[in-house]
Amino acid sequence: MALTEAPAKPGPVARLLPETPPQRALAVASFVNALGSGMFMAGSALYFTRIVGLPMAQVALGLFIGAMVGLVAGVLAGRIADRFGARETQIVVMVAGAAAMTCYMFVTTLGPYILVSILVGLVFAADKSSKAPLIRGFGGDNPAKFRAYLRSVVNLALALGSLAAGIAIQLDTESAYLALIGGRVLAFVGGAIMLTRLPRLAPVAAPVVVGRWEALRDRPYLTATVLNSMMSLHFAVPTFLMPLWIVDHTAAPRWMVSVALALNTVMVITLQVVVSRNVSDHVTAGRRMRWAGLAVAVGMVIMAAAGDQPAGIAIALLLASMAVYTIGELWHSAASMEYSFGLAAPHAQGQYSGVFGLGGGVAEALAPAVLGLALTYGTPAWLAIAAGFLLVGAACKPLVDWSLHRWRPAHL
Repeated sequence: MALTEAPAKPGPVARLLPETPPQRALAVASFVNALGSGMFMAGSALYFTRIVGLPMAQVALGLFIGAMVGLVAGVLAGRIADRFGARETQIVVMVAGAAAMTCYMFVTTLGPYILVSILVGLVFAADKSSKAPLIRGFGGDNPAKFRAYLRSVVNLALALGSLAAGIAIQLDTESAYLALIGGRVLAFVGGAIMLTRLPRLAPVAAPVVVGRWEALRDRPYLTATVLNSMMSLHFAVPTFLMPLWIVDHTAAPRWMVSVALALNTVMVITLQVVVSRNVSDHVTAGRRMRWAGLAVAVGMVIMAAAGDQPAGIAIALLLASMAVYTIGELWHSAASMEYSFGLAAPHAQGQYSGVFGLGGGVAEALAPAVLGLALTYGTPAWLAIAAGFLLVGAACKPLVDWSLHRWRPAHL
């Protein structure tokens, strides 16, 4: 009697990778791209202020203009990806990103800086929307799990890129900062090379009756986009509100900023896939948004309570608040990804993602002003903002359900 060997079990590294070759290639491309992004974002402001010599207000102005112009480009790039192929569009975007980022090395005055910032803003927006059809097309039998996996991969790469940037920041030399920009250029190139390993994803045929810009007329999708944009204001809590609150308004030591950010990063990397399980339609997404609103609100209230406490108690409250807040962030991310992909028309995923990203971009621009009210007005503003997140989270499910019943009954 012949004996057959049992199939070899995958090794520990293999178990961490996605199931199919296209998923693995897309994950590696996303990791490389995000690694460069983490390097650049962590050190770019210091490069332009300390090395180039631009005032911080001018640096912020360039970033704002680039982001605003990029919002419109995201919708257009998404439509191009839907029509001509997402892989090809993504590769072009990566190459354009490498070229635009190289131009930053030669910026010496405000005018060229703003011009290059606009080009970079166009690339960043086009990157997100043109990648969406690839994520949908290669998502496999469990697209929610793959989307969550990609988010964990991206967050890990961003964290590693930030650590690398820390070396350049410590050296504080022109060559060190230029190395960060060069790393971003190489990341774009590396991402483009990895994308060539993907099979071509044929565009999904659109119904004959569909117009050119259907995402802008899809009221249920726009409803989800607006609500998600309002909830997305909280993404600036770890990077904007929390550091300023700790340093200027609590007795906690300054190093608590790094500790809290590290806790947030580790939780996102390790728990995103787990938290995203069973989020497979707009109904489960609505429930997660409700939970997210509650967790974010509770986290902010605990964070506010740290303001009038001794150092030891403040540290404990800040750690607790960041843990609770991050659970809310994870629930929101799972629901947001389901809304972005699940409610989009399959043949126009890029265009729809561009519209969804438009809402996220508006939130990113407004978040410092909204969350900054907590720093200016104290406890009443903290409670009001927390209540706002609670209400938005609670409103998501009924409003999205109602809009689907009203304008897209066949979806239910």
